[in-house]
Amino acid sequence: MSTGILLINLGSPDSTDPKDVKTYLDEFLMDEYVIDLPYPLRYLLVKGIILNVRPKKSAHAYETIWWDDGSPLIVISERVQKKLKDIAKHPISLAMRYANPSIKAGIDDLLAKDASIDRIITVPLYPHYAMATTQTVVEKTKAVQQQFFPNVTLDFVDPFYKDQRYIDALAGSIQDHLTDKHDYLLFSYHGVPVRHLKKTDPTKKHCFKIKDCCFIPNPEAHPVCYAHQVKESTNLVMNQINMPREQWSWAFQSRLGLDEWLQPFADDEIERLAKSGVKHLAMCCPAFVSDCLETLEEIGEEGQEIFLEHGGESFTLIPCLNDDDRWIETLDGLIKDKVNR
Repeated sequence: MSTGILLINLGSPDSTDPKDVKTYLDEFLMDEYVIDLPYPLRYLLVKGIILNVRPKKSAHAYETIWWDDGSPLIVISERVQKKLKDIAKHPISLAMRYANPSIKAGIDDLLAKDASIDRIITVPLYPHYAMATTQTVVEKTKAVQQQFFPNVTLDFVDPFYKDQRYIDALAGSIQDHLTDKHDYLLFSYHGVPVRHLKKTDPTKKHCFKIKDCCFIPNPEAHPVCYAHQVKESTNLVMNQINMPREQWSWAFQSRLGLDEWLQPFADDEIERLAKSGVKHLAMCCPAFVSDCLETLEEIGEEGQEIFLEHGGESFTLIPCLNDDDRWIETLDGLIKDKVNR
């Protein structure tokens, strides 16, 4: 059996032109795992409302973080692919769940490198399981494989939120940017609707059904529970970082609509911390392995503005793992574990 590796990240508009942003948002928001409303309602919401008002605003936001060589998320993902290629034993290609390069293009690229490949190890580049990240990547990749590549088998790298190599890499990258002056560390994770957590809970009796559900072990619910996994990652990282418990916490960003979302909200927390006397805030965004709009603009620009406006003195956005060598080694290890199973 000949094996290839396919890395899959979220994706990005092809450019900052509002037309390209609209195309990207259309594909992204019409995904049933992102906005899980019945199709007619999702169609009306996305195409009738959101796509008429959001593309220009989002295009402007992308302009503020766009690099000379393209979208930060795409550029960073390509760097990761290149570094892995230098140490891996198997061909490696890159795809995005939305926009370009597509998952089909990624598999085509693998087979162009080695036509004998009949097993693909797929790596969703998300540490934590969620409907709108891991699940949609798995379902889309399976659909593409069944339609275009029926002779290829798929294996998926599982969420690695508590893998010790990942925890070590994340803790190390955070410590690289913390100084003695920082008096608080806030972990900001991408928010999800509470409804999604209830949907993915296979027991239908645990998530948001019992008090402190994230901290009461459940071998069925927790492997697919985003809220549990981000809190577990945070606790494991902070076990390695010497900072008093009262000087760090977690929050959730990027909520959309009027549904109940995971709390506390990041923007509210940033304001609260500034007003409570925190002067030197550091923030990290471990739901993302690559810096992108949600980290660079939403936290790095908007979050910093909120903090400084309400009494904070300095704000540090800690970069995502990006192409840090510790992260490359972690990825290589996760892939080898799956290849050898």
